[in-house]
Amino acid sequence: MTEGDRPEHVNRSELSGPADLVQARDVYGGIHFHPAESPRDDSTPRQLPGDVGGFVNRVDELGVLNGLLGDGPSGVTLAVITGTAGVGKTSLALRWAHAVRQGFPDGQLYVNLRGYDPGQPGEPAQILDRFLRALGVPPAAIPVDPDERAALYRSRLAERRVLVVLDNAATASQVRPLLPGTKTCLVIVTSRSTLSALLSREGGRRLTVPLLSENEAVTLLHEVTSVYRTDDDPAELAELARLCARLPLALRIAAERAASRPLMPLSELIQDLRDESALWDALSTDDGPDAEAVRTVFAWSYRALSPPAARLFRLLGLHPGPHVSVAAAAALAGVPPARVRQPLDALVGAHLVEQRDPGRYQLHDLLRAYAVDQAHDVESDEERRAALRRVLTWYLRSAEAALARTLPFHRGLPVEASPELAPLAFTTAAEADAWLATEQDNLVAAVLTAADAALPQVAWQLAVLLRGFFMHQNAFDPWFATARAGLAAARSLGDRHAEAEALESLGKAHFQARQLREAEEHHRAALAIRREIGDEHGVAVSVNALGLLALRHRRLDDALGHFGASLDVFARRGDQRWQALLLSNLAEARYELGDLTEAVPLLEQALAVQRAIEDRGQEGNSLFFLSMTLRELGRLDEARAAIDRALAIADGTSQLWLGHWLVEHARTLRAQGQPDEALVATHRAATIQRRLGDRSREAMALDGAGEAYRELEQPEQAVAFHVRAAAVHRQLGDDWQLALTLDHLATALVDLERGDEGDRWRREAVALLSRFPDGRAVTLRRHLTAALQRESDRPTG
Repeated sequence: MTEGDRPEHVNRSELSGPADLVQARDVYGGIHFHPAESPRDDSTPRQLPGDVGGFVNRVDELGVLNGLLGDGPSGVTLAVITGTAGVGKTSLALRWAHAVRQGFPDGQLYVNLRGYDPGQPGEPAQILDRFLRALGVPPAAIPVDPDERAALYRSRLAERRVLVVLDNAATASQVRPLLPGTKTCLVIVTSRSTLSALLSREGGRRLTVPLLSENEAVTLLHEVTSVYRTDDDPAELAELARLCARLPLALRIAAERAASRPLMPLSELIQDLRDESALWDALSTDDGPDAEAVRTVFAWSYRALSPPAARLFRLLGLHPGPHVSVAAAAALAGVPPARVRQPLDALVGAHLVEQRDPGRYQLHDLLRAYAVDQAHDVESDEERRAALRRVLTWYLRSAEAALARTLPFHRGLPVEASPELAPLAFTTAAEADAWLATEQDNLVAAVLTAADAALPQVAWQLAVLLRGFFMHQNAFDPWFATARAGLAAARSLGDRHAEAEALESLGKAHFQARQLREAEEHHRAALAIRREIGDEHGVAVSVNALGLLALRHRRLDDALGHFGASLDVFARRGDQRWQALLLSNLAEARYELGDLTEAVPLLEQALAVQRAIEDRGQEGNSLFFLSMTLRELGRLDEARAAIDRALAIADGTSQLWLGHWLVEHARTLRAQGQPDEALVATHRAATIQRRLGDRSREAMALDGAGEAYRELEQPEQAVAFHVRAAAVHRQLGDDWQLALTLDHLATALVDLERGDEGDRWRREAVALLSRFPDGRAVTLRRHLTAALQRESDRPTG
């Protein structure tokens, strides 16, 4: 499949254009596309983390939150929970969210914005992408522009009852784009800041969480320790609570340490903590008593760890991403995974690390900052750099293994092997895809961290590898971020080969995002470098990319020239897969030029190679083009056989291929006199494309449905479908597809004896086609001009 056969990102704003095209009613549900298969995805996100165990009191605060649920205009839609670090803001928000989630039947969204984390805070645009996917928006339907993304988010939440929890926000600017803007949703924000600017502009309620009272703090200690310690003096528990500044985070850590030493008198534990406090007071700056108490408890618990657990805790502070797996933790420590499980369990038991999901761990931002401090105090610069290199290299090699499994013809990079650092192994493509999806945030962070940590080789290689994942997800934010970091890293090395690879990645990202000018700039820059350094393979790849751009612009002679030049290189190099791909691309260009008899042998040659090397995806794409060509040559039985074989490849393998190829299946069915079956195929295609978010191909399916309805002698239905398809093509600026659809619309209007309206659209189609000099465009323009002449010659009255 060529790059152009992947679902491209397009503008997702509301329809625009002439009133005649805007006023089309929703063609789904009202015109024989069944309501049960409405394109709206009713996905219900359930993103809340698990409820907090050992939650104590906070009755007053829970009562205030319950009061936010009032109906009518007095109901509050935004609440900001503020308080000092470690006071239990997140625990309170999650406890209440779990208690009331049934009141929000359309779902709950949750994100940790990491506003105070030593690493990168969450960016609103990235969070919007995550939320939109959770709300059922296909990746390809998510806009690149942050404002459009926020608008789509608000549209998806309109009239829905959704609870949104935004945890650990640092600034109003982090929160504002994530507000639904509807009275049916409630947003809970936790922050150490009062976020006054947010509340003054957006309205809402602030709830300040105080320190626990002494009784509440003692109760929390007692709940954690009572099973293990039955005779502790309440006065000593109160003293322990005071030493912890009555902060829940510190209290839980201290309680866990007491519970793990049931035979040690509490007085001795308290004296240890006092000694730690005195030591910390001598070393720390004046950050206030609460901060000092928290750090004291951290240090007290940390010093009780075994050496392996203490070392792992320090190194976890260096991990680039927000959460870490067992295997990644092992890479950090430079030990086999089996040797890291016990230290991880010890850290979880000491409440120094959280385990939110099986096999995945994270640190509270305060604990991560403390771990970073300890790593700088204890580990040498060389040891810290070695740990970082190990984990970043592990991510690089594991990503390489995943892509090799999920992409059958993946062309790998010369990644440095490390016998003592085994990457993950994947037995199936589904397993590899799942790992890439789970680790996406960490992989992005790994690229950016490698670039910042003067590890440019890892940065550019991982960035280039990840494009193979991002291009199938339309994940433009991480794709652009990593590709740009990879380009900067390659340039810092002075590695021209790496620079060309990074430029190619950016070219592909811009191409897929329909930013064609930027795509051409990057592909031409890559081509210039590859010619300069004598990279023959790379030159041919870049020339093919320019051919695809020419094909998209319908500069068909240019496309032929680029594809032919690229084919010559790959033929000389003996690269069978690329030869077959270029033969198929040449055939597509020939088809678009109307040179059908020349396209057929090109496709037959391509298919022979693709079958020999078992390149199923490319074989299906060539069969798709072969069906189109044979159908127009009138060889309908052969065309039907070709598209049936293509669909057999796609079915159960790729919804992307299936949705695209079903439209040609429908055309073949109509040509064979089966418009009713063709309508079923276009319905299926439109449903798939709406789910994938490819509006261009969805519009092609809708246009095909209109053609089927016209042949079923239902011209009113045909007009409605053509109107919707034309509106989308107009919005996307696709003049060629718009001209084709306007021709079909005009024909249906003539069937309804509305010839004047039809002539209007035919005249516009003629004007559009005048921009294209190729034979197919000239033939269609002549057809439309002749139809206009026939209409003008028709007697009136």
